[in-house]
Amino acid sequence: MDIVIRLEIADDYREVETLTREAFWDIYKPGCAEHLLIHKLRKVPAFIPELDFIACDKDKIIGNIVYSEAKVVNKSNEEFAVLCMGPLGLLPLYQGKGIGSLLMKHSITKARELGYRAIVIFGNPDYYHRFGFVNSKRYDIQTAQGDNFDAFMTLELNDNSLNGINGKYFEDPVFKIEIGEVDEFEKGFPYREKHVTDTQFK
Repeated sequence: MDIVIRLEIADDYREVETLTREAFWDIYKPGCAEHLLIHKLRKVPAFIPELDFIACDKDKIIGNIVYSEAKVVNKSNEEFAVLCMGPLGLLPLYQGKGIGSLLMKHSITKARELGYRAIVIFGNPDYYHRFGFVNSKRYDIQTAQGDNFDAFMTLELNDNSLNGINGKYFEDPVFKIEIGEVDEFEKGFPYREKHVTDTQFK
């Protein structure tokens, strides 16, 4: 395969939403909401078009990664901008071939060039540790609820770029999606049966 990574453009939107639906269907719960999240993210100020990349195999879009602005708020109520990564989706036939890693490495490099301090994610530690992500506890960063766990990870983009920054992490409100929203959005796609599965995204 000769994989090309480029910025997403408006003409790609529907194909990327369909790709995302395929990538996440029945992975974490019956059906998925990630394709709606992509659709909504592009419309909010927190979305970062300069970090919205797609992977192509010839003319076929096979993967996508997006970022949005988030914040860490300390005990003095001071806010510090960080990046929220996700969703990262790949068509099922292209998973496990290193394409997700290409998108991660490319976007991390670009985020660093753009001057962002850090990326914060919720994900599989076995996968994301390879890119330098560590438990957010190392930087004294907690979830909005004040929790910490293995899947909550941070990547400092430059040496000491998180010095003096700690507190609770908040994503943009666009990540709060109601079930009714998903059902309505699904009407625009071909019917697909929902199942319960324990399959994990790779």
